[in-house]
Amino acid sequence: MSTREAGSGARVTALVTRQDLEAREADTLAPYATLSRDHAGREHPEPESAGRTAFQKDRDRVLHTPAFRRLEAKTQVFLNFSQAASADHYRTRLTHTLEVQQVARSVAVNLGLNETLAEAVALAHDLGHPPFGHAGERLLDSLLAADGGFNHNTQARRIVTELERHSRHFPGLNLTRDTLDGLNKHHRDGLGQPSLEAQLVDAADALAYTAHDLDDGLRSGLLTPDQLMDLPLWQDLLARTGVHAPPLTSLDRRMLHRELLGWLITDLTEASARSLQDSGVQSAEQARAWPHRLITYSDPMRALLRDTGTFLRERLYRHWRVEMQVEQAQRTLHTLFHAYLNRPGMLPPQARLNAERHGLPRAICDQIAGMTDRYALETHAALTPPAATPSWPH
Repeated sequence: MSTREAGSGARVTALVTRQDLEAREADTLAPYATLSRDHAGREHPEPESAGRTAFQKDRDRVLHTPAFRRLEAKTQVFLNFSQAASADHYRTRLTHTLEVQQVARSVAVNLGLNETLAEAVALAHDLGHPPFGHAGERLLDSLLAADGGFNHNTQARRIVTELERHSRHFPGLNLTRDTLDGLNKHHRDGLGQPSLEAQLVDAADALAYTAHDLDDGLRSGLLTPDQLMDLPLWQDLLARTGVHAPPLTSLDRRMLHRELLGWLITDLTEASARSLQDSGVQSAEQARAWPHRLITYSDPMRALLRDTGTFLRERLYRHWRVEMQVEQAQRTLHTLFHAYLNRPGMLPPQARLNAERHGLPRAICDQIAGMTDRYALETHAALTPPAATPSWPH
């Protein structure tokens, strides 16, 4: 806020305007940052806010959607329906999203990037995940093979451009094209690089799930400290912290997770700063036209993360207990999809309207993808009566 003298000599507080905020960005952000005053427009023209930048408006619109709230009850690694008290401590898709937002914002501030655009992209980047995580995604992709398949990044864009409603005058949230472009960070089809802010969200996504999947794996007992001793990242982490493992106390585990996050964030920040300096880019346009991504880890850290990703796939994501959850999840969604396909009248009114516009399989996919783990299981249970008690002969 600022103050000015009124005619009577009293001091009056003036609210900060959007123009003030835009001028502050121009004065303080790096030359290669994406400025909100230079945003690429919206599909449906509308006036911008008096006291928020365009990217602040994008962020707020995503934050207040039902799709964002439903992330609280969607799987990250461990299914979100367990009644065990320990299950309350595992990451969900929502807590993962918030961790990505925190990392992206912190690094953006240090690099002079537009932290609000990074926040908006981070909050929206996982909206398209169906129930049961990647297991649900693989199942829907196979069921929609003849109708374009299913991809959570594409679905996130579909949610914010069509399925969510913010106004009676247009479908979707009418986000800026800059935020929408950030949701294409994995699949750009030769369109050049995404903005530096979107590149940052992509890196923060990998950083967050590497750290918290290791932590959740240890918490669950599916990973053991003995197993982790074969992992170069873990060996280096122990050496950096002076912790001797195994065994690990719960305090040790929390401290190691905190130190791992700090190590990864520092490496990402410093390596990206060197990359940007070496490139000599002086505008957001030059950064997007660069032949490779400029937000990056150091070469040693990339190797450590690559090995860790392989380790997590083999030891955690394919653990027999996780595979049992995957089987349950895929059977549930398979049953739901074919039940709706055989009896479309069970779809709610908006889904039936979507079926008229986009075809029944896609509308069913949208309906299922929007479900939480709990709602999918409850709906499946309603359609699948319990087995009858056998009548034994007397």
